[in-house]
Amino acid sequence: AELALDTMNNTPIKNKPCRIMWSQRDPSVRRSGVGNIFIKDLHKSIDNKALYDTFIAFGNILSCKVAEDEKGESRGFGMVHYETAEAAQEAIDKVNGMLLNDQKVYVGPFKSRKERMDEYEEKSRHFTNVYIKNLDEKVDEAGFEALIKDFGPVTSRKLMLKDAVEGEAPLNKGFGFVAFEKAEDAAKCVDELNGKEMPNGKTLYCARAQKRAERTNLLRREYEKRKMEMQAKFKGVNLYVKNL
Repeated sequence: AELALDTMNNTPIKNKPCRIMWSQRDPSVRRSGVGNIFIKDLHKSIDNKALYDTFIAFGNILSCKVAEDEKGESRGFGMVHYETAEAAQEAIDKVNGMLLNDQKVYVGPFKSRKERMDEYEEKSRHFTNVYIKNLDEKVDEAGFEALIKDFGPVTSRKLMLKDAVEGEAPLNKGFGFVAFEKAEDAAKCVDELNGKEMPNGKTLYCARAQKRAERTNLLRREYEKRKMEMQAKFKGVNLYVKNL
């Protein structure tokens, strides 16, 4: 078994590298997360073998994989599962922030999908940047300031304006951004303005400001969360019928 692992691992079979690892009959070993590390920002040229050769220096590896897309190309991240937590920590200490193929990589503890979602939800509770939309298009800078001034000190604000038309008062695009000094002031702003009915009949939407990539990740996490809830709901009730 050791000879096969040493000589045949990552050997191409029908143009695809095979992965050989020690069989783990106890699923708790795989699911515990102990000894698991996550590597991202990998150079596209780093494959399973190169990843294995890099991290084997720190301890016995149970499994090692670079994530690939449907074309078989690297997605820029991978996972390594060590036999011991000590080996995993040494790999993190020695390789995190180092250059692999002239590209700086991140190496840290592997976190399950649930752990990542929990961390994101905790992080989302502490913010200072707020996004406000459904504003009346006639609201100007003074009106925007009056809307948010009672919630606390502001470091910056931006009312998004339409292109100016000569001879007409400038109109806004219906949304703006506010950066508060304190997270509690930002949270208060969201609590009080979100869903508030305005004199023009519009309902304000107020929430933590997010970058586009973050919004995309949020939608993916919400989908994954609903998927996990559905799987839990129907766990043990699915049937397999054969010989019909």
